[in-house]
Amino acid sequence: MYINSVLEENKNNNILIWLLLITLLVALMIIIGGLTRLTDSGLSITKWDLFTGIFPPLTLESWNKTFSLYKQIPEYYLENSNMTLKEFKVIFWWEYIHRLLGRIIGLLYIFPLIYFTIKKKLKKNTLISLYSILFLICFQGFIGWYMVKSGLTEKTDVSHYRLSLHLTLAFIIFILLQWNYLKYKYEDSFILYFKLPNYIPIFFLLTVLIQISLGALVSGLDGGQIYQTWPLMNSSYYPDDSDINNFFSLNSFESPSIVQFVHRNIAYFIFFLYLFILFKIFKNKELLYLRNTALIIFVFLLLQIFLGIITVLSGAQIVLASLHQIGSIFLVATTLILVFKNSKIN
Repeated sequence: MYINSVLEENKNNNILIWLLLITLLVALMIIIGGLTRLTDSGLSITKWDLFTGIFPPLTLESWNKTFSLYKQIPEYYLENSNMTLKEFKVIFWWEYIHRLLGRIIGLLYIFPLIYFTIKKKLKKNTLISLYSILFLICFQGFIGWYMVKSGLTEKTDVSHYRLSLHLTLAFIIFILLQWNYLKYKYEDSFILYFKLPNYIPIFFLLTVLIQISLGALVSGLDGGQIYQTWPLMNSSYYPDDSDINNFFSLNSFESPSIVQFVHRNIAYFIFFLYLFILFKIFKNKELLYLRNTALIIFVFLLLQIFLGIITVLSGAQIVLASLHQIGSIFLVATTLILVFKNSKIN
């Protein structure tokens, strides 16, 4: 059991609001990034202009110039050679909003952080954590461009490995931000007398993060548009277009069908792993304080599995695929609350 206590009266609400705002904006960034990928918009802006790129084309001449740059890459002349300027504007705006939001997050993070540092509003260990997140945010911008660059020369899509790295890093930033928010808000607010072994909920969270990374590989390979059946992949458990020996090959993650197969089976593993966690929580009366959170996670997990199935059945229809990604945000967020509640706060 744990004992709630009164929060510190002098806790700075501005810091809480700031951390919550950035956390929510990163979640929004993940959603828009997913839609940018699903609409094949990620290569519409072929240059990384950190400052001048803040402004979109405003005249017909500038629009034509931007469109002409897009016409020089393989995605255009191999797949979209019939695209009109009007159609180009649609994919441009998705990528533009994605990049603009990234800049906004950076500015809204760094300036308040500097202010709170100067005013000595944060403890040293918290500052170290928050400046580490700042580094990751900056690094994420570089990874984003590194990913886009992979699709500008020979390929018609970005590297699925770089896409997976980009999404995984976004979730790591999200997790670290939410953790700092929870830690700052509830610091010294409860003491645990009994808890699950820390490695159990942390292992579950890591498994979910691995599954998200695999989901990005599926998306990057358009693997969700094949094998539109469940629970079998067409008429067999293992994809019938791939030899079982290919599964053990170093190139296995180049195969859309194998990646989808792995993604499906990790989902099954996550489900049974969480049933084990639920059993542990409900078996022990001293873990009563975890039950509500555990049930909420279970609801999101079931919803996520359902969304994954109908996304596959639909051939990765955009709305369903986006909802599937949004579901992963809720699953990660609630799981992190479980991890936090199960951690002793000093």
